[in-house]
Amino acid sequence: MAMATFVWQKPVVLGRLVLPQLILNFKVGTRVLSSMAGKNPLMFDKAYVGGKWTSAQDGSTFEIRNPSNGELLGSVPDMKAADTEAAVKTAYESFKTWKATLPKERQTVLRKWDELLHKNKENLAKIITMEMGKPLPEAIGEINYAASMVEWFAEEARRIYGDTIPAPVKSKRIVTIKQPIGVACMITPWNFPSAMITRKAAAALAAGCTVVLKPSEDTPFSALALAELAEQAGIPAGVFNVVTSSRTSTPEVGKVLCTHPLSAGISFTGSTPVGKILMKQAADGVKHVAMELGGHAAFIVFDSADVDLAVQGAMVSKFRNTGQACVGSNRFLVQAGIYDKFCAKFAEVVKATLKVGDGFQDGSTMGPLINERAVEKVERHVKDAVDKGAKVLVGGGRHSLGGNFVEPTLLTDVTTDMVCTQEETFGPLAPILKFNTEEEAIAIANSVNVGLASYFYSNNISQAWRVAEALEVGMVGINEGLVSTVETPFSGWKESGLGREASKYGIEEYLQMKSVVFGGI
Repeated sequence: MAMATFVWQKPVVLGRLVLPQLILNFKVGTRVLSSMAGKNPLMFDKAYVGGKWTSAQDGSTFEIRNPSNGELLGSVPDMKAADTEAAVKTAYESFKTWKATLPKERQTVLRKWDELLHKNKENLAKIITMEMGKPLPEAIGEINYAASMVEWFAEEARRIYGDTIPAPVKSKRIVTIKQPIGVACMITPWNFPSAMITRKAAAALAAGCTVVLKPSEDTPFSALALAELAEQAGIPAGVFNVVTSSRTSTPEVGKVLCTHPLSAGISFTGSTPVGKILMKQAADGVKHVAMELGGHAAFIVFDSADVDLAVQGAMVSKFRNTGQACVGSNRFLVQAGIYDKFCAKFAEVVKATLKVGDGFQDGSTMGPLINERAVEKVERHVKDAVDKGAKVLVGGGRHSLGGNFVEPTLLTDVTTDMVCTQEETFGPLAPILKFNTEEEAIAIANSVNVGLASYFYSNNISQAWRVAEALEVGMVGINEGLVSTVETPFSGWKESGLGREASKYGIEEYLQMKSVVFGGI
């Protein structure tokens, strides 16, 4: 999960360090299902299957609340296995015609979808802020990133190439072609509720697949808004479907997506434990599987680094989205020669620039965590570290706003036996460890069973090559705290996942190769 576009305020200058700040740059407010939501024309309270707004077969619903204040935003259908089976069948029937469309035709509707995302980005962003709490300017950045995925894969639709292969005998000709896999089933997370959908769905649609999407139970309204805009763009009925379900019903819905005979594959973004369950379920049907799972990124600062630049990168890598990003840094490893200087500068910038508050509040740069469980995990990690000798440099607890708000927290004198260095926190906690040698830093960074992203700062070019090659991760940022762009392959090593999203490789997850051999020539 990582966004690449932000809306910035006049920079804050601290010595040589120039740090941008987020700003709310348009009017907020008006109507919807709650007083905060106002009248948002993209808020829908039904699932979307076969081009129709649909209730659950048993009529059940579940509530969605704003994590910032607990306000009820509305209810959506709590769909079960039978509803999901119907959605997969609908998508399969639509696949029969969608797969036969010309790449240029698919490109045309995807370009229109991209245009509509930009046209409606303020309303889409407001839904994100209501559902999961991120500051509104960050939410606008997410919509820009989400739209960039649609634009990119609209272009990639016309670049699905095969090969001509020299034959071993004169009478034969050999070519390969690529074709869509079929119904692509998807389960997406709450932390980037629009971008994680388009990064998967735009690729699948461009390839000629149809989609059955199960969004997070925390953020279904974003998915339903995208469905409405997909319909307006001309994506045919049954090609893009959204099944909503509660936390309780999600396991049975997920099982159908993974095991239904008409499901060609499952793409999932979320935790490693859940990803393993889905992979086991998909294995019986030998489904195509794409997994973007948990991370525990190391952020390494070597003695040769520009400390101001490193702090700027640390702020983006750690505190964007209140620390709720799978590629966000979780372990800060700083070489002994600059450890004190880095810690002092990091603390200074955190205090000067981060403003905790409701996502709609002007100037807020850090919203709430998604729920009480997330708050408790941060508290548990801080307590464990302090009990084992870590010192609180900044923050350390719940914010005075209460609820799901926590303070941005820096810990020093952290050691590898502390839980925060072993588990992904998924919150605004930055534990800072001291190391002495390059080899020591690499060993600590690679000591976990996941490998999504890592970052390091160094002005030694030889060291840059050595460390980049040695880190056991799918993505590396060198003197850069943000690695995710539409052009960059997004993928993990080890237990951080399988397959790739975005880039020219992302569409390959939804294609299968066929060899064609002509004889008698």
